[in-house]
Amino acid sequence: MQEVVLVDSQDQPIGKMEKMEAHQKGLLHRAFSVFVFNRKNELLLQQRALEKYHSGGLWTNTCCSHPSPSESLELAGAKRLSEEMGFTTELTRLFAFEYRVELDNQLIEHEYDHVLIGRYDGDFLPNPDEVMSTRWISMENLLAEMKQYPDQFTSWFKIILNEHLHQFTDFS
Repeated sequence: MQEVVLVDSQDQPIGKMEKMEAHQKGLLHRAFSVFVFNRKNELLLQQRALEKYHSGGLWTNTCCSHPSPSESLELAGAKRLSEEMGFTTELTRLFAFEYRVELDNQLIEHEYDHVLIGRYDGDFLPNPDEVMSTRWISMENLLAEMKQYPDQFTSWFKIILNEHLHQFTDFS
């Protein structure tokens, strides 16, 4: 059973709850989204495995998840990056935002999402239980593809790039 940290609108912890229950009830909880760029400033995308509990088969950022009540964001991000993508790199918190999206399987993503960013140029071996495919892409090509095929991307990924793209300019 994985627990998530329930938070208020300022990301202050107010409790904890089993992950699926939090998504069924649509309660605000802490999450993170990892964005890893290579030296060419290309973003590493993953296509979520079809078996994921939501958004299976959709393209998204390098990885994402929820820190446990006892984990820091950076530690949780590094651990999840290793579990999903098969590598680790130093991650830095870039910004955070709140969003709420109703998914098509009666789950609600209501998250205070911390965007973590890192750089990596080495080899990696994604976990096939988590990741169906991966690719590196320039931001220019990604934005064009998202405009042409928006239904092929996760809801939180589209929110991050559509509403917070300017936050990445200091990084690249």
